[in-house]
Amino acid sequence: MNHEVTNQPPPISGTNAWRSDPLLVQLGENFSEPVRKELETLGRFVRNQEAQDLARLANVAVPTLRTHDRYGHRADIVEYHPAYHALMRRSVGAGIHSSIWEENETEKGQRHQARATRFYLTSQLELGHLCPLTMTSASLAALMASPDLFRVWAPRVIARKYDHSNRPAAQKQGVTLGMGMTEKQGGTDVRANTTVAEPAGDGLFRITGHKWFMSAPMSDAFLVLAQAKEGLSCFLLPRLSEDGSANGFRFQRLKDKLGNRSNASLEVEFEGALGFPVGEVGHGIRTIMDMVTLTRLDCALGSAGLMRASLAEAVHHARHRQVFGRTLVGQPLMQRVLADLALDVAAATALSFRLARSFDEAAANRADAAFARVMTPVVKYWVCKIAPAVTYEAMECLGGNGYVEEAPLARYYREAPVNAIWEGSGNVMALDVLRVLSRNAGLLDEVLAGIRSDLGETGRGTVEVLKAAIRVCQSDEGSARILTEQLALAAAAAELRRLGAGRVADAFIETRLAGQWRGTYGMLDARHDAAAIVEMLYPDAG
Repeated sequence: MNHEVTNQPPPISGTNAWRSDPLLVQLGENFSEPVRKELETLGRFVRNQEAQDLARLANVAVPTLRTHDRYGHRADIVEYHPAYHALMRRSVGAGIHSSIWEENETEKGQRHQARATRFYLTSQLELGHLCPLTMTSASLAALMASPDLFRVWAPRVIARKYDHSNRPAAQKQGVTLGMGMTEKQGGTDVRANTTVAEPAGDGLFRITGHKWFMSAPMSDAFLVLAQAKEGLSCFLLPRLSEDGSANGFRFQRLKDKLGNRSNASLEVEFEGALGFPVGEVGHGIRTIMDMVTLTRLDCALGSAGLMRASLAEAVHHARHRQVFGRTLVGQPLMQRVLADLALDVAAATALSFRLARSFDEAAANRADAAFARVMTPVVKYWVCKIAPAVTYEAMECLGGNGYVEEAPLARYYREAPVNAIWEGSGNVMALDVLRVLSRNAGLLDEVLAGIRSDLGETGRGTVEVLKAAIRVCQSDEGSARILTEQLALAAAAAELRRLGAGRVADAFIETRLAGQWRGTYGMLDARHDAAAIVEMLYPDAG
């Protein structure tokens, strides 16, 4: 029998996810030398075969729930494969959960952008373990509403030590924080929550109720929404009491999710769990909004990174696969599919990092503050929404080789929908845009002015289209998705133009803003040099 392997690409491992991404390198060109060196190392790690094996194993050997120990006592423990802990240890050490809260001079003025780059690169390896790190980082924004709590918990988070031992937080080298917001009768509508909070003395409350989704259940404490007599309020619930006993958490069952399988999510009952109020009692929604804004940025960054990893696999395959006597990447149809995909991935990346930059500069710049408020739901909406389509098309480029579990594309594809669902679905994001429009239209005017300026000669026409969409939305709430998507496309095009992306920006503007019909990828015409676009954004490492 002939078992000689021919016409198969070499592994993509051994390359560098940072160095092979010209757009990302450009976005980070103003980082300090220590940060760039760190990203160089991280880029190698992401493409290291051992790291890729860890990512695979963490999703194959999924978490398991132990509700009781062998003697019948409540245990309420979720156990993870060592591969998951290895990924967590690496990412915690990199500060993905904490760096925006650190006084690090090498990232001064760029903390959100530097962290965004780490998050984007790591998401190309494995997204599930990033969920608890997102929640940990974002939770500190909510805890700032209670300075005493922040002073206690922030140093434990910033320690950059991953400690998965089942001990009280005060006894651990480092901690992670989770969230429990969703209930079965009200997902997005958290005001419908029925979990009850009753005063327990010494400023504490006892929490009784349930949560339909609680991710990363072995976190050391959780932000939870519950109804106090003053109204819906936010509380911090340690998972274990100071003496190591259970704090009223009763794990019910793990969710059998489509993707995001390395990260456990479960249903939980609270039986008189003691919690600390966060922010003003009765104002829970207001307390969590800064936290939600940070998680939405991570949703966009994670989806952009996932798309980059998917398309990198497709381009790598096409460069080494022979079809009809030529490499697959040399076939005109494949060239245009890859180039068309590359435009959206580049735009999603540029737009996500533009949002991160606005977070860094909002305090000192009115236009950036407006961008952060208006565009967070817009960026989250569009970048996360296109991820499944991009990931699928990349999978198809590999044919059957992409559809089997040995390639990472199947895992990427299962992962792709989660960020569009988590922290607010598409309709919720569109309604948030309408909320800005109704309450502070001046912020939107600031954003439109920036888009017009960055787009140059095409800016005037684009802004007129956006203003027309705004007028329609003022009388027709159902058209909010149209405005949201058009805002995203215009802002992405403007950022590509500002970055000097040349033919990439030109092709994106003409194909996305000119209104031509598009149903699938591969719709570029001959005026756009597809081969050059692919080579520019995905240079051949040889």
